[in-house]
Amino acid sequence: MKEQITYSDFDKIDIRLGTVTSVEKNEKARKPSLVLKVDFGPNIGIKQTSAQITHFYNQENLVGKQVIGVCNFPEKNIAGVISQVLILGSIDNDGKVTLVHPSQKAENGLPVA
Repeated sequence: MKEQITYSDFDKIDIRLGTVTSVEKNEKARKPSLVLKVDFGPNIGIKQTSAQITHFYNQENLVGKQVIGVCNFPEKNIAGVISQVLILGSIDNDGKVTLVHPSQKAENGLPVA
């Protein structure tokens, strides 16, 4: 387990619900990765990221899927892609990612607590 944080530490993280609008392969990435564009609603808009989630996900099963993302990290260049959001998922011992998503459809941009 990581070090304990306070509620005020957690409160600084802006976690939101969004819908994947497009998916492409990140051809420049060393490890297989996908470039996702995610709609986080009218207040945040569409953000993109490069994610190593190719074990279980592709364009066919991601477009239209709702995901959870951290929206207030600074932008980061990941293999030529400006990553603006961190999509959340669990990572097994083999490095395979299973995305975290809502159990039912909800409005894009809603905060997650």
